[in-house]
Amino acid sequence: MAEKPSAESLLVAQKRAESEGLFPVMEHFYTIQGEGVYTGSAAYFIRFAGCDVGCVWCDVKESWPAEGFPLHHIDEMVQWVKESHAPLVVITGGEPAMYNCTYLCDAFHQEGIRVHIETSGAYPIVGDFDWICVSPKKFKNPVTEAVVKAHELKVVVFNKSDFQWAEKWCEEAPNAQWLLQPEWDKQQEVMPLIIDYVKSNPRWKISLQTHKIINVP
Repeated sequence: MAEKPSAESLLVAQKRAESEGLFPVMEHFYTIQGEGVYTGSAAYFIRFAGCDVGCVWCDVKESWPAEGFPLHHIDEMVQWVKESHAPLVVITGGEPAMYNCTYLCDAFHQEGIRVHIETSGAYPIVGDFDWICVSPKKFKNPVTEAVVKAHELKVVVFNKSDFQWAEKWCEEAPNAQWLLQPEWDKQQEVMPLIIDYVKSNPRWKISLQTHKIINVP
């Protein structure tokens, strides 16, 4: 199993991003948003490295360490998105909320590009994001100040206890859209449970990882 990175290595990455505008980027690509409210929308994804949440079922564990990945400046990232003509950029990870994204958001907005973030909510969200998707994880509790900002609360269902976890956090995000998403490898087992739950609790909706179905990044 992949190990969580050291607090020291994450702190170095955070300070570099805030002081120099340099972020460790694991990967970036133009694709179709595969899950959540914006499913089916064209979007440019930038995946920051660095995460200390440690989800056992994470499918990008290689993004956990912040070191070992190329550093890219904010201006360079804006240029990627401009050249793709993508209408929006999704900042993901890793755990992107561990970084101060104030200047990053401002730079994209100056070019008329929407900025979304996908975060566990484990850190306060710093930056003027147009859309905030918070997906709280049991492995590191989210902070309330992040959850209350959510436009979209997306809970991954791995087992039955995740329904109770979902209800705990939806109380902190009453104005968000609430989504339940089966963990990919257990969807055959948990999907019937999700269907029954949504039928009994229709405020919730189902989110699927459609990018894995249509085979795009």
